[in-house]
Amino acid sequence: MPKELLIQVAPEVAAHDVLLKAHVAKMIQVSVSEVQHISILKRSIDARQKAIKINLKVLIFFQGESFSESKIELPHYPNVAPQKEVIVVGAGPAGLFAALQLIELGLKPIVIERGKDVRGRRRDLKAINRDHIVNEDSNYCFGEGGAGTYSDGKLYTRSKKRGDVDRILQLLVGFGASPEILVEAHPHIGTNKLPQIIQDIREKIIECGGQVLFETRVTDFVIKNNEIQGIVTQKGDIISANKVILATGHSARDIFELLDRKKILIEAKPFALGVRAEHPQDLIDSIQYSCDFRGDYLPPAPYSIVKQVNGRGMYSFCMCPGGVIAPCATSPGEVVTNGWSPSKRDQATANSGIVVELKLEDFKPFDKFGPLAGMEFQKSIEQKAWHLAGQTQKVPAQRMIDFTQNKVSASIPKTSYVPGTTSIELGQVFPGFLTQIMREGFLQFGKSMKGYLTNEAILHAPESRTSSPVRIPRDAQTLEHLQIKGLYPCGEGAGFAGGIVSAAIDGEKCALKIKESLDY
Repeated sequence: MPKELLIQVAPEVAAHDVLLKAHVAKMIQVSVSEVQHISILKRSIDARQKAIKINLKVLIFFQGESFSESKIELPHYPNVAPQKEVIVVGAGPAGLFAALQLIELGLKPIVIERGKDVRGRRRDLKAINRDHIVNEDSNYCFGEGGAGTYSDGKLYTRSKKRGDVDRILQLLVGFGASPEILVEAHPHIGTNKLPQIIQDIREKIIECGGQVLFETRVTDFVIKNNEIQGIVTQKGDIISANKVILATGHSARDIFELLDRKKILIEAKPFALGVRAEHPQDLIDSIQYSCDFRGDYLPPAPYSIVKQVNGRGMYSFCMCPGGVIAPCATSPGEVVTNGWSPSKRDQATANSGIVVELKLEDFKPFDKFGPLAGMEFQKSIEQKAWHLAGQTQKVPAQRMIDFTQNKVSASIPKTSYVPGTTSIELGQVFPGFLTQIMREGFLQFGKSMKGYLTNEAILHAPESRTSSPVRIPRDAQTLEHLQIKGLYPCGEGAGFAGGIVSAAIDGEKCALKIKESLDY
C-alpha cells in the first residue's frame, strides 16, 4: 500500500521529480525502479539554518499499486431559480461563498454588489493609479471579489477553529485555482489569477438560478417589528426577503453609518494601523535565506515579525514578497495603502504592512461618534495623510532610518506605489503615541532581522484598513443580529473574519444557519 513519509530535502531535490524519487528510494532502501510515483501532500520551507531545506509530506506509490491523478470536483449545485430567496449584500469572499453554500442547500441567493464586475473594476483601478480619481463604489476595496481580488489573494489562515479550511481551498481549485494551494504551507493565488476564478464563481451562481446585481448599492433596510423584510437600493428599488446576509467588507462606512442612524446595534472594535514598508526583494532574500543570491529553487522570501513595544503589539501584516503597493482609498480626500503580489511574485520589491494594535481608549477624542469612534479615528489619519501629501493619491513617505530619527528624507526613490510619494516626516500623520511605538518598534525589528532597518526601505503611510473598526454583534448560536431577526452580519466587515479563507468560511456558516432556521 502507499507509504506516507515526512522528509527534509534540498530545494533543488524538491523541485525535480527524478531527484526526489532517487532521494526517497535511498531513504526507504528500495531501488528507484520500485517507486512508481510520489505525491507531495504538504510543502514548507525551513530557513532556520544556513543550509535551507524544504519540508515535504509525501505519499509514495510503488510499482503495481493503483495510482491516478486526483481531480477536485465541485459539489452538486442544483437549479434554485424557483426556491426561497436570500439576499446576500456584498460579493467578496464571504458573500460569494455564502451564495454557493445557499445553492448547495437549495436556496436562491440574490447577491447585491455596489461595485462593478471583476473586469469592469480595472478601468477604475487605472483611474486611481494614473489619474488620482477615486470611484467610491469601484476601487481596490469595492467590486466583485471584494478587497482580496486585486490585493493579493493570500489564502493562509490560522483560523482552523473557525471551520473547514481545506473545503474552501478545494472549492477554489474546483473553480480554477492551482492545486498547489492545497500543498503549500502559505498558499497564494495571485492578483493576476483571481479575477477569472471570481468570474467563474459568479457564472456558476447565475447558471444555477441565483442572481448577481452589480452597481447596486444598499441605502436602507426594510425592517418591521425588529425583523428584516428586505433592502432598498440607491435607485429606490425594494428587494424583499426575510433573510439577509450582510457581508459588505471592512470599508463599507456608509453601511456602518446606516446601521448607527437606524439605531441598529453596532459597537466600536479595536483594529491595527501603521505604515506599509517596502524593501528591495533581494535584501529580504539575503536576510531570510542568509545568502547573497537565493538561486533558482527558492521563492522570493517572505517575513513575519512581531514585537511588544510599550505594551502594544507591533507586527508585519499582509506581507507581499515580489509585490507592489497599491492605492486603496474608497472616498475622495483620503489616502490608504495596501499590498499585493502576482502569482509568480516576480516584482523587484517586497512590502508589508507594519502595524500597531490599537485599543478602544485610543478613540476617546472621537467619543461623540459613539460606536463609529474607531472609524472616525481611522478616517482622520487617512484624510490628514491626503492633505500632507498634496491632496492627490500620492502618499506621505519617509526612509526607515530617517523615520526613527525624526528626520525628513532628503529624497524618496521611485517605489512600486504608482501614484507617487511626497517626502513627509511621518510623525505628522499619526498621533504621538503611535509614532513613538513605531519608531521604537523599527529599532527592535532591526535587531531581530539584521539589515531590515535601512534607508533603502521606504515607509508609505497609512496602512489603515487591516480589519473592520466596527463589530456588528450577532448571536453565537444562530448567527443572527442580536436585535434584528433574519439579519446575518458576516465576514470581515462585521468583525468575524480576517482574510479570504476565514471570510469564506464565515459566509458558509451563515448560509448553513439560515437553512437550519428554515428547517426548524
